[in-house]
Amino acid sequence: MKKLFVLGLSIFSTLQAQQTILHCGQLFDAKRGKFLKAQSIIVEGNRIKAVVKGYEQANQNDRTIDLKNKTVLPGFIDMHVHIEGETNNSSYIKRFVDNEADTAYEAAQYARRTLMAGFTTVRDMGGSGVNVALRKAIDQGKVPGPRIFTAEKAIGTTGGHADPTNGSRKSLMGDPGPAEGVINSPEDGKKAVRQRYKNGADCIKITATGGVLSMAKNGQNPQFTLEEIKAVVDTANDYGMHVAAHAHGDEGMYRAVMAGVTTIEHGTLMTPRTMDLMKEKQAYLVATITAGKQVAEKAKIDNYFPAVVTPKALAIGPQIQQTFAEAYKRGVPIAFGTDAGVYPHGRNALEFGYMVEAGMPAVEALQAATVTNAKILDSADELGQLAEGFYADIIATDTNPVDDIKTLENITFVMKGGQVYKK
Repeated sequence: MKKLFVLGLSIFSTLQAQQTILHCGQLFDAKRGKFLKAQSIIVEGNRIKAVVKGYEQANQNDRTIDLKNKTVLPGFIDMHVHIEGETNNSSYIKRFVDNEADTAYEAAQYARRTLMAGFTTVRDMGGSGVNVALRKAIDQGKVPGPRIFTAEKAIGTTGGHADPTNGSRKSLMGDPGPAEGVINSPEDGKKAVRQRYKNGADCIKITATGGVLSMAKNGQNPQFTLEEIKAVVDTANDYGMHVAAHAHGDEGMYRAVMAGVTTIEHGTLMTPRTMDLMKEKQAYLVATITAGKQVAEKAKIDNYFPAVVTPKALAIGPQIQQTFAEAYKRGVPIAFGTDAGVYPHGRNALEFGYMVEAGMPAVEALQAATVTNAKILDSADELGQLAEGFYADIIATDTNPVDDIKTLENITFVMKGGQVYKK
């Protein structure tokens, strides 16, 4: 009996050793939008056990991390990335020469870069399906990266923004259908959603209007009927998934909001009628200001984009920030997303600066990237806060972002799920 008691104490001691205490000079309470001084976060396993005032005294076997001269925040959530790729002047040819394995190796690098930038969760807005495998590899600890909620392959219409055969020669075009994410009727829409679910998607993305970087002339025309979008939304909801709608032109995004999508991506040419509808329906704008600015700059470089893309990039890219400013003033719900992949991964935090520049207070921008996005992902009880029971996704900066928003571009500490990746 005595030996069993000693053994029990030994096991208890081992369990105690798994506790990590972070001493935080300032801590961002994302729910209340306040900064708290001199706090301790106690982490056990992959979760936060407690957050207490003052600097908690460590036991003999505890690990202590000194962040007393840092501002500590919940890991950020980016609601719009393309983790499989990164736009460059050869990206259009890569889809014809790269295999899935090539894409996977590159995606793993982009995932690591994203995590090191302080983004511990992302919503991937469409790729080839490698994003599903990458999500699994990250969850299993095979490669470092953020938690991924993925749309798998985006859904478009024939010739539309998400038609994977746009720009191909006729012998390669074929006639892709719902299995490939191309629809032309409400019934097609239902089948495409169910296929995405079967393939492992967490959410659904449609391309409600033309796009900038696709090999098609129009970057803003509506590309779905209201009935098609409603079929997609209703089916996605049946399967426990929300729907995001890529949209630049107003008519396409108006239809998408009417049909019940959860988020509008980009929203470039949004008019007051759509802003008011978004307020009424509580649909969120994910503006991706950074992508607009970056694409417009690249379009000024000769031959960086194909000829059909360049005029769209020059026309649409510069307008996103102004639309964001108008939407924010009008009271449209705002979520944080960047479209990383359209520009280099790991620079996601540029978006914060552009949001603040457009009139959104820094605290609200931080909440958009934490509690708001967690709510959209149906993870409000696990992500986006530094609180008991939440995942230990914790980052730190050298300066309070309210004083200097650019400090978010230099994250100095990253913990995800209780594991330190950057210190």
